[in-house]
Amino acid sequence: MVYKAIGLMSGSSLDGLDIAYVHFHETGGRWTMEIQHTACYPYSAEWTEKLRTATRLPALDYMLLHADYGHYLGDAVNKFIHSFNLDHKVDMVTSHGHTSFHLPMRGMTHQLGDGAAIAAETGLPVISDLRALDMAFGGQGAPIVPIGEKLLLAEYGFLLNLGGIANISFRAGDQYFGFDLCPANRVLNMLVKPLGLEMDKGGTLAASGKVNERLLEELDQLDYYGLPYPKSLANDFGTDLVYPLVTSYKLAVEDELSTFIEHIATQVSSGISIIARREGIALEGQQLLVTGGGALNDFLVGRITAHLQPMGVTVVVPDQQLVEYKEAVIMALIGVLRWREEFNVLSSVTGARKDSIGGALWLGTEA
Repeated sequence: MVYKAIGLMSGSSLDGLDIAYVHFHETGGRWTMEIQHTACYPYSAEWTEKLRTATRLPALDYMLLHADYGHYLGDAVNKFIHSFNLDHKVDMVTSHGHTSFHLPMRGMTHQLGDGAAIAAETGLPVISDLRALDMAFGGQGAPIVPIGEKLLLAEYGFLLNLGGIANISFRAGDQYFGFDLCPANRVLNMLVKPLGLEMDKGGTLAASGKVNERLLEELDQLDYYGLPYPKSLANDFGTDLVYPLVTSYKLAVEDELSTFIEHIATQVSSGISIIARREGIALEGQQLLVTGGGALNDFLVGRITAHLQPMGVTVVVPDQQLVEYKEAVIMALIGVLRWREEFNVLSSVTGARKDSIGGALWLGTEA
């Protein structure tokens, strides 16, 4: 069976809307994929600000933004379909939305982007609200990408996504697990903003800085890192706690970047060490697949590699399309699984009471 699906992903780094059009082939429970087309539509300054400040809005204004952003996403899908001549070639659209509130300890998560509005704009079946059911079952609602990694990328023992937040998933026997490691690109991008830059491309500035050991130690001792997995982070951990801590040291930007990159690399290696001890995994010969925007930061990848080489773990950065669009691709697969009424969120990853078939289905299909 072949499914032709579009996946939408808006990450916490706010760099834009990722869209992937993928053909998924299922034969006897085995899945393969062919990524057909991808695009990233950068957010305007206005939309960046709307999404960045959404959690400060009164309830009515927040819900109006939820609807408006849904129509924005629908328009973006229509633009994408027109650009690649995909009319009548798309079976469904899956939208992750943009995470605003994420409070797993209180059983609530919310992603902006009304699925009904997307369906109304596109005239296609739309799957949204992918995390809500897992959280209702007592899970963290995150990470949800490991189901795609299990079905599509099973040759890798560890998978690291370096987005606004760094998260890791891994295979232990027949089960998959995962958790958020630490803030990543969102904080790095905030640190270079005073220089008028969107990002430290390639990690060039960070490479010229020096690690402040006192700041690094304080970062590594934050309470979250001592919690057992499953666990997940909200965006404000990075923006409201970590970023102010880094800037409180009044360092040169280069030194801030270098120190924070060392923090990310330390948390990656520490996380993998903890996983190996807890799950009884031998690390020698294991591969770590690295995707997300941070995989294009050569200095960051180099520091992660330096930490992992003594453990016998090889860092693999795939082709740029998979680096940049893996999450959008897996969102598309999650929607296909929802359409088939098959489990698409793994309780072994999230800590929920059971696996779930997550996602609200909006039938925008025209008669």
